[in-house]
Amino acid sequence: MIAVDTNVLVRLLVQDGAAQAKKAEALFANNQIFIADTVLLETEWVLRHAYQLKATDIHSALSSLLGLDKVLVRDQVAMQQALEWFEAGMDFADAWHLALSQHCEQFATFDLKLIKKAPASVSCAPY
Repeated sequence: MIAVDTNVLVRLLVQDGAAQAKKAEALFANNQIFIADTVLLETEWVLRHAYQLKATDIHSALSSLLGLDKVLVRDQVAMQQALEWFEAGMDFADAWHLALSQHCEQFATFDLKLIKKAPASVSCAPY
């Protein structure tokens, strides 16, 4: 299994830089790939800020990527939940934080926007 960095994912998803994009494709085609939580967070940020992609395009790209047979993440169930909440309008990082915190009684935050967008199934409280 090979773990990948954000720049590999971005080359694969955006296909800018032909030589590196081909190397990324070959890496994913020929190996089992692990993507760390931090790499997924950074990839979403880069796609949104550096490439100015829309949330719907980022959701589609990440969903396709994570749907590949040879791609593994630390917590597939939480990632799928985060992607659903992201698709419903939450910030990706906020959705990921909430998805990983579902085993807790409550999620405390100063972010009123997060509280407003949080699903009813998650106890999210202002502090």
